[in-house]
Amino acid sequence: MIPLAQSLRPNNLDEYVGQRHLVGENAILRNAIEKGNIPSMILYGPPGVGKTTLASIIAEKMFYSFYSLSAINSGVKEVREVIDRAKKESGAILFIDEIHRFSKNQQDSLLSAVEKGIITLIGATTENPSFEIITPLLSRMQVFILKPLDKDDLEILIQRAKTFYKEKYNRDIIIEEKEALMRISGGDARKLFNAIEVVVSSLEDNIITNDKVNKIIQNNLSAYDKNGEMHYDIISAFIKSMRGSDPNGAVYWLARMIEGGEDPLFIARRMLILASEDIGIANPNALILANACFDAVSKVGYPECRIILSQTAIYLATSPKSNSTYMAIENALEKVRLTGNLSVPLHLRNAPTKLMKELGYGENYLYAHNYKDNFVPQNFLPDEILGEKFYQAGNNPKENEIRKHLSLMWKDFYSY
Repeated sequence: MIPLAQSLRPNNLDEYVGQRHLVGENAILRNAIEKGNIPSMILYGPPGVGKTTLASIIAEKMFYSFYSLSAINSGVKEVREVIDRAKKESGAILFIDEIHRFSKNQQDSLLSAVEKGIITLIGATTENPSFEIITPLLSRMQVFILKPLDKDDLEILIQRAKTFYKEKYNRDIIIEEKEALMRISGGDARKLFNAIEVVVSSLEDNIITNDKVNKIIQNNLSAYDKNGEMHYDIISAFIKSMRGSDPNGAVYWLARMIEGGEDPLFIARRMLILASEDIGIANPNALILANACFDAVSKVGYPECRIILSQTAIYLATSPKSNSTYMAIENALEKVRLTGNLSVPLHLRNAPTKLMKELGYGENYLYAHNYKDNFVPQNFLPDEILGEKFYQAGNNPKENEIRKHLSLMWKDFYSY
């Protein structure tokens, strides 16, 4: 039996749901497709938002041959076979799902064919391409970011599912409540269709309610998109356990990911982010250990790297917490967006030429090392935001010391 998600896969842009910023009227990617001038591209976004479908629609619209490989079970040999076939054709699209799983050597094998236009490469990834795609290949590709489907998108898909069951099976499905289906989907079309399929197959009548959805999905969780749940819901629980200082929760969710075959570098990367975002200056060694963990895991791999991941997760969970540095950059970014490009004060400007010196560049700058304790108070912000404080020290032993130190140094400029 063909899964509902496959049965309702769109065949053209008019049927395609979501990503209006890319394929809506006059959007950048739609214009490129309609003009027949598409670049090699990376489609970056979470599962179930239409990456594979969009690649297939592009190939159909362009009348190109379409080759599809998965980075999980394909390598350089399969890539070269496709390139050899593409050389004999007027246009060919090579779609590589989960391209972030390709090694450097495997990605290198694509470079020449992309550069010469032998293939138009479309890679799909759930991971940040800046980290996962080698620079020479990334520089030859356009990155398009796909977003989770919103409520209006999910409404359309639910209606299509109802129509499908009516036309194919003469079942008049009545959806009295949609909130549970939408919540379970998380903006993922495939998860939504899988949930609907599981629920409909379990209904004694044809009426869907939130209570029925929750009970049926809970009882059939193994049949319902385990990989999507594993990758996003469990990593969320893992991060929140460490942020909440619970080493037991952290190790449990880590074990779930290890048992489910999660990429260990994905786990290590998320701990790197947490070490700075949620611990920061409260324990600067956390970032050092997390970075060492990432390096060690990349060298060791499973099964031994589970021990390194466990050590790091427990260390991060039991560390004092502070998000002060995260909030500092967020506050500063918000101010930059509000105030624009404010002028650099003259005393902070570089003065490499005589004219610049005559204009006052660098004048009245106080060189800290010429003063007691290598410090002298002076303004380091544009005049328009003088006294603006972006960093608020957290309430932990390390930052309590920092707050006391700053309050003495900057008592005439900032209130700490």
